Amino acid sequence: MITQFSLLKKPGRVFAAGLLSLAAPAALVAPVTATAATSSSQLDSAVAALRGIKTMRADFVQTDRSGQTVGGELTLKRPGKIRFEYEDAVNMLIVSNGDALTLVDYDVQQVQRWPISNSPLGALLDPSRDLKKYGKLKPTGDPNVISVEVRDPKRPEYGVITLVFLRNSAAPGGFELNSWVALDSQNKRTTVRLSNQRYGVSVSDSAFTYRDPRRRSRRPR
Repeated sequence: MITQFSLLKKPGRVFAAGLLSLAAPAALVAPVTATAATSSSQLDSAVAALRGIKTMRADFVQTDRSGQTVGGELTLKRPGKIRFEYEDAVNMLIVSNGDALTLVDYDVQQVQRWPISNSPLGALLDPSRDLKKYGKLKPTGDPNVISVEVRDPKRPEYGVITLVFLRNSAAPGGFELNSWVALDSQNKRTTVRLSNQRYGVSVSDSAFTYRDPRRRSRRPR
């Protein structure tokens, strides 16, 4: 299975493929043990932060384990819809219509799809993926930073995603999704960091469609 966002090199260019993975940045992690009550409260805050997002646009920078980076714009519409629009040098698109994630590579005219529930991104997109059930709080030593590791122990092939939230009173739920690290079943790690988050923006469902490069009848991208 493709693992998002591991970065692949093609001659002279950097491309993204696979499913998002995220781990808490080392600088945010401290050897502090949270109490059960604190853990429950922080998990509740993380859940509220995600559920509070109806629509969002943000800039993103994606980094693979070798340090290669690529940027673009993320568009999110809950439940289940997301779009990663890469910078012009990357002729690729990742989009979810609420049921499946689709990776479209326009250079090789290839389309790959898989259920959102089968990827680390399910923690962001799948309404049935309960952070309280699958999430584990990772100590940060900072009350303004929440780090939650999400994995399904019965489905290790789905990988692991660690979501990092920073306190921000202007964000839904009082915490802002700042970054995530995804680790796939082959231990390929990808980090995605967000900036310039805008909430409650108008987003049409047409934003989560794509032009199929395999068809002669082309829809607008």
